[in-house]
Amino acid sequence: MTVKVDTHPEGEVLGCEVIQGYLKTLDVSPGVYRMLDSESRVLYVGKARNLRARVSSYARPTGHTPRIARMISLTASMMFLTTKTETEALLLEQNLIKQLKPKFNVLLRDDKSFPNILVSADHDYPQIKKHRGAKKEKGSYYGPFASAGAVNRTLNQLQRVFLLRDCSNSMFESRTRPCLQYQIKRCSAPCVGKISPQEYRQTVKDAEKFLTGRTTDIQARLARDMSQASEAMEFERAAALRDRIKALTQVQTAQGINPKGVAEADIVALHLENGQACVQVFFIRANQNWGNRDYYPRVGADVDAAEVLEAFLGQFYDTREPPRQIILSSDIENPDLMADALSGKLGRKVELIVPKRGEKAELIDGALRNARESLARKMAETATQARLMKGLAEAFDLKTPPERVEVYDNSHIQGAFAVGAMIVAGTEGFLKNQYRKFNIRGEDLTPGDDFGMMKEVLTRRFKRLIKEDPERKEGHWPDLLLIDGGAGQVSAVASIMREYGVEDIPMVGVAKGVDRDAGKEEFYRTGSRPFALRHNDPVLYFIQRMRDEAHRFAIGTHRAKRSKAVGATPLDDVPGVGAARKRALLAHFGSAKAVARANLTDLKAVDGVSGALAEKIYDYFHERG
Repeated sequence: MTVKVDTHPEGEVLGCEVIQGYLKTLDVSPGVYRMLDSESRVLYVGKARNLRARVSSYARPTGHTPRIARMISLTASMMFLTTKTETEALLLEQNLIKQLKPKFNVLLRDDKSFPNILVSADHDYPQIKKHRGAKKEKGSYYGPFASAGAVNRTLNQLQRVFLLRDCSNSMFESRTRPCLQYQIKRCSAPCVGKISPQEYRQTVKDAEKFLTGRTTDIQARLARDMSQASEAMEFERAAALRDRIKALTQVQTAQGINPKGVAEADIVALHLENGQACVQVFFIRANQNWGNRDYYPRVGADVDAAEVLEAFLGQFYDTREPPRQIILSSDIENPDLMADALSGKLGRKVELIVPKRGEKAELIDGALRNARESLARKMAETATQARLMKGLAEAFDLKTPPERVEVYDNSHIQGAFAVGAMIVAGTEGFLKNQYRKFNIRGEDLTPGDDFGMMKEVLTRRFKRLIKEDPERKEGHWPDLLLIDGGAGQVSAVASIMREYGVEDIPMVGVAKGVDRDAGKEEFYRTGSRPFALRHNDPVLYFIQRMRDEAHRFAIGTHRAKRSKAVGATPLDDVPGVGAARKRALLAHFGSAKAVARANLTDLKAVDGVSGALAEKIYDYFHERG
């Protein structure tokens, strides 16, 4: 890949004229181009099989949609990256769009990872559990599932049918009698020897067959085993196998809505309406529906379905493994190119299908209906949110309705494990990818000093804003601050804002009234008397929702920090000891104290601990005295 960066010598020239200046130096190579405005902000990222031909289309003064005409009129310079193939250009284009978030591109704004089911492979009695993130643990992964709820439902089915353990290894090792899961017939209690390793491994294999859709084989084998147990007069075992067959039959009956002729596919349906889009994705794995999720990519008023769907696929599968089939509601601009790119990523053939009849067309119809209904709900919520933002402006005497409201709260237990939290609400509701948590670092703070904690949080927040976006052009500056507290908190925040020269952002303290009842909140602003809103005012309910969301996020962050501290051991600070070696050391010695007292020979005897690491561990504890 080669990179060429050009800037037009006449910085004030914009539009077609500046674009024409680049045609003399461009060749017919495939590649990616960027269009930039007069302040070098990226307006658009595009790919081309032939850069010269593609860029020349922008040099024409007419024949463009309003969106493209506007983009051309703002273009002050361009950048080009040539690639070896058009497929490489497609992958690079989608990667750059996700990084740069250009104003005129279709942009997928949700980039959450999907959960999987993990059957571990680091234990004689493998554990089955939910897993999200990088696949670093040893074992077999099954997914993706659309949501944690979909994973939990499947795990519940697996436990009912196969009685696999879901407890952690440390809990497994410490058990002396069966837990409640055994009593309610959700686990076979391998922790206390109620099942042999060989029999447990067979149930693990059966569970993995279930997750790959081979349920008929499992049912036939269970029926044979039940018959043999009955003939041998092992009636208790036969009854247990009968219960497992019954549970498996119930699961299969409940899954009757799942496709019979689609083993592995993503169903992707797009609905466009009034300049907004919803993409509904259903995940079909092992002939089972593993849930669905809706997405609302940012689109322009004049984009067509082919452009939106292609951009969605490129960005959606940029960091995710595509399935063997992707079933689409309509054609995209470059189906063969996209199929080649996704096949290269997966290492095997990926098909893009637009069905016209049959079961796959029925699946698409269902996904389209979901997309249409989801977008209608989203548009209704957005209209309601706009009215609430207007109500906020009226309630707090703001010049214009706010587009970004930041709400702050703290959480601690008598000063311990103190955290600050910031949640963000915008014109489309809560913006969870904009939430931030702050570990309180101030060593000179008095435990429980809420004023001091709020001061630290706001100081760090606005120092970073001033550093990263001093011109306030990135959309990250708030239009309104809501602080959990009364006059004291508002005064403390106001002093911080004056210190940083930020006095044009309105702030309001939200305090519960004298009876501390929801609905009797009082609002505080600098230089004004406290006031309240009508008890049944929708704006009051909206403020309560924002405050409760901030409180929920702060409490959750605090609990996570406290939980992590409770589970911490001195081994966490030993260089070279990660999670796997920590587990091995604790399993071998029983406790961190025993590891600290161990001699060098004993440390070297632990699986996975080399001689060099054993010396590091020994030196760490003995140098500390």
